[in-house]
Formats: sequence, structure tokens, C-alpha cells
Amino acid sequence: MYLIDITIKADQVPAEQADELLAGHRAWFGEQAKAGHFLVVGPYRDKKLAGVVMAQANSRAELDAIIAKDAYYPDLATYTVQEFQANIIADNMTDYKGQ
Repeated sequence: MYLIDITIKADQVPAEQADELLAGHRAWFGEQAKAGHFLVVGPYRDKKLAGVVMAQANSRAELDAIIAKDAYYPDLATYTVQEFQANIIADNMTDYKGQ
């Protein structure tokens, strides 16, 4: 499993493409969640234009290919990826959706 920290480089996003890029970014999240790759996605509340993704992929290479499909990739966002092992998962995790 992986944690992906994504920060959009707002100063590099062309103003005339901002809405289109954001729509593509959000659609990418939805596509990857539907495919079972993104398990949790959400923005940081204390950092603008940034968020975290809990992801699942068969390999780092597969995850890199998934990241490469983002509308902001490669130059308009930074992607920091950490691999981890989920040893404990709360039964009520879905209770926190939207919070």
C-alpha cells in the first residue's frame, strides 16, 4: 500500500487551463477509486491545493503509471510516495467520509 502526498504548483498552472486541469484531476481520482487503486482520497484542511491518497497497486511501477495519468503530471504538481504496510484498519473507517 502507498501514501501519496500531492501538492499542486498553483503558480505554474496556466490560469486559462485551471478549471479544466482541476476537473481532470478530480476525474482521475474517481477513475482510480472505481478501479480499486485509490482507497482514500482527500484534501488537507491546513494546506491549500494539497492532499493525500491511500493507494493500492501491485508494484511501484504500476503506481507510477497510475500517477502519470493525472492531469497535473509531471510538471504542475509534486507527488511524494511512501510505501507502507496496513496492519490495523478500523472497522468504522467509512464513518469518517467527508469529515
